[in-house]
Amino acid sequence: MSRDIAVVAFAQTRHSGEDLGLAEIEMLAPVITEIKEKTGRRRFGFTCSGSCDYLAGAPFAFVSALDTVGAWPPISESHVEMDGAWALYEAWVKLLHGDIDTALVYGFGKSTQGHLRAILTQQLDPYTVAPLGIDAVSLAALQARAYLERSGAKEDDLRAVAARSRAAGRSNPFALHLPDPDGSAADHDYDVAPLHPYDVAPVTDGAAAIVLAAGDTARELCERPAWITGIDHRTEAHAPGVRDLTRSESARLAGEKAGADGIEVAELHAQYTHEELILREALGLGDDVTVNPSGGALSANPMMAAGLIRIGEAAARIHDGTASRTLGHASSGPCLQQNLVCVLSGEKNG
Repeated sequence: MSRDIAVVAFAQTRHSGEDLGLAEIEMLAPVITEIKEKTGRRRFGFTCSGSCDYLAGAPFAFVSALDTVGAWPPISESHVEMDGAWALYEAWVKLLHGDIDTALVYGFGKSTQGHLRAILTQQLDPYTVAPLGIDAVSLAALQARAYLERSGAKEDDLRAVAARSRAAGRSNPFALHLPDPDGSAADHDYDVAPLHPYDVAPVTDGAAAIVLAAGDTARELCERPAWITGIDHRTEAHAPGVRDLTRSESARLAGEKAGADGIEVAELHAQYTHEELILREALGLGDDVTVNPSGGALSANPMMAAGLIRIGEAAARIHDGTASRTLGHASSGPCLQQNLVCVLSGEKNG
């Protein structure tokens, strides 16, 4: 069964790079309230969330977040231990079944309450890689070095990505408003070579929510719905050592299957500067495509919500009429292991 499904509302927190003393549920509550006010809905046909219990350090921590939604009378609800973009994918599939017309999707994460680099090590192979203690930034640095050597790009090219992203982020009221890389001692030193501190997405707390709707319901809830004309998720081998880190075959394939052509704006979930360059190549994005006008993850990277935010930001360009065809991208796992591409259009037929 084929149905026309659209993003009809998007809301996010004003993200923070420090612990503001809020519990995850307190951080999420205003976002859920805002998204309900935007749609005039108090209940939805389906609710799906994305979060990570490791961030909270407690099993089934996502259950408390349901208090913000209101789970009584009983609701149809699901959860993914992934970025909220994958919760959106599940909700999209649910809407395709035809038994519901609306879905609420949200993602949230409070990264400041733990040591994020150590936490992310737990996603690695528990027998052969995790025991090495290698963290996410070190793995990204291996990928960056391989990419620079293969492509001929320079560290200045990475710095340019950071500078553009941070400048865009300062125009985004929800981002962290980071300064330009200025050649200071802090910027000059490597985090893990060849990556400088500005090449790495900041540790961020935040949350976001999206409402999906089908058919005529989408038109009722939004003046200019962002219709999902293609969405695809692909994954590569878990072990970084058995794939070409300088290219993203999964992003290329996901983009191809989702129909990522003729894009005007692309919101890429690049958590390191070199990842943007790899993704641009994989998705075939030319210089005529505006990339991460929101500042992207390099300006605010709330774990478990940053990928969903990329889709929301891409949809927002459709909603406000500044673009007619956009792309939202989310990644998960070490070195761009998993990639989800969502293509959005102001017209149902794309």
